[in-house]
Formats: sequence, C-alpha cells, structure tokens
Amino acid sequence: MYVVTGITGQVGGALAKALLEAGKPVRAVVRDEKKGALWSARGCDVARATMTDADALAHAFEGAEAVFILPPPEFDPAPDFREAREVIDTIVAALARARPRRIVCLSTIGAQSAHTNLLTQRTLLEDALRKQSIPVTFLRPGWFMENCAWDVDSARNVGIVHSFLQPLDRAIPMVATDDIGELAAKLMQEVWTGARIVELEGARHTSPNDIAAAFSSVLGKPVRAQAVPRETWNALFVSQGMKHPTPRIQMLDGFNEGWIDFENRREDIVKGKTPLVDVIRKLVAR
Repeated sequence: MYVVTGITGQVGGALAKALLEAGKPVRAVVRDEKKGALWSARGCDVARATMTDADALAHAFEGAEAVFILPPPEFDPAPDFREAREVIDTIVAALARARPRRIVCLSTIGAQSAHTNLLTQRTLLEDALRKQSIPVTFLRPGWFMENCAWDVDSARNVGIVHSFLQPLDRAIPMVATDDIGELAAKLMQEVWTGARIVELEGARHTSPNDIAAAFSSVLGKPVRAQAVPRETWNALFVSQGMKHPTPRIQMLDGFNEGWIDFENRREDIVKGKTPLVDVIRKLVAR
C-alpha cells in the first residue's frame, strides 16, 4: 500500500495518478469526505485524517510500503512557525506508531539554508524526520511553475506579469508539479537506507522575462514582466491580509540574492520534462 497525503493538491494528485497507472495500491489521506469519494472512484483506498490528528494519521499510515508526506502549506506563518511545528509533531508521532517501510517527503529547494524564511517550515520537517529511524527521501523541487497562476489575470487583462523575482532577466530553477509527482511516485517504489536528498528542476532555468514570453505566446498578445519595488512589499502583503509578511519577504530575498538554491552538484540534479509554456497554457485554459 502506498499512502499519499496532500492528494487533493497538484503534486499529490499527480503522484497518485502515476502510482495508479503503475498498478500500485494507493491510500488517499483526505480531510474532506467528498474529495475522498472522487479518489475512491478512481480505485483508491481512502482514509480520513487531518495533519494534526496523530491517531487518525497513524491509522492511515498502517501497513504502508511507503508514505508520501506533504503537509498543508502555511503561507502566513507565525514568527515561531508554531503551525508547522504542531503538524510536524503529529507526523512524527503517527510514523512512530505506524512504522511504514519508507517515507518520501516533499521538501523544497533551499531547505538546507540557515537563513530563516517561509521555507524554514520544510527545514524543520527535514530536521525532525532525520531523527527517526525509517528510511526517508527528501524531494527538493525548484520554484513551482504553477505559481504563475497568480499572473494569469494581469497577463490577460493588461499584458503585465508583476514580478517579485528580480532582476527580471535572472533565471532560477523552476519545475512543473506533474514532474514532481511523477518523480515522487518513482522514489516511493525504490529501496534505500537512511536519509537521502533528491533535487529536481525543469529542463532549463526560468526568468520573469521568460514567464512573460510564455504568456505572450499562449495569449497571442504582448506581455511584459514588471518588477514590484522591494520597498513596497511589506505594505502590499499586509494590505492583502497577511499578519506576518517577513518570512515571505525573506524567501523572495533568498531567491533574488541566490542563497536559496540547490545543495547537490549540478550534474546530480534531476531534470523535469514539462515546458513552461505547457503549464501556462493549462493555467490560462482554466
């Protein structure tokens, strides 16, 4: 049995699809019974649990050949990351009780960084899972191409992609969620010992100017990237309802300044295959 948390999201859904296509038994861990019914209809066993209920989560993990750990994202965490710490404690407790054979954990590019930022939530998760004895793989992908969903309306309506990634010609590792899910499915079926890190990026690095060009190609109209001034970020995020914008700002600084990056040698980083323009096309068609 291959247990998948976060199955209702893009990465978890792609992972489960790949496992089912490979003929593997899949248990979908869901919070919402209605969403669970959709995966049951696709042939999955379904377990209802939240990531803060150790009893339900341990039951969902029982008998697992491998478990995929994908905690719910917290985009506005408290400065002490209390939300992430609660989820991490629950996951560790559930794993200790259920004792699956292997764990694949979705982490992130830059999880090894000592600088506090929004991605520190994944650093804390890695640290906790390294201390337990079950073999664990930390899958660290680059920036999600699907983050371009935030740019669809402005690209379509005014021909502008407002970018926090700067300078506009600086390319960073990006990757499609389908590629992440497919690799995660492959990793869950492998056998290893201890803790290992697997890093994943797209076929080429991508800049904000590249994103604008992809939108232009898909929309058939001129689209350009425009930098959002750094000095406006805090007020902008607060106006959008954030209580603690600093971790997000620190993360963006990390990408822009280069201290959020991969840890392994370039030749060891796995390459995805989905082009950015294909991702943009799907986002525009929604």
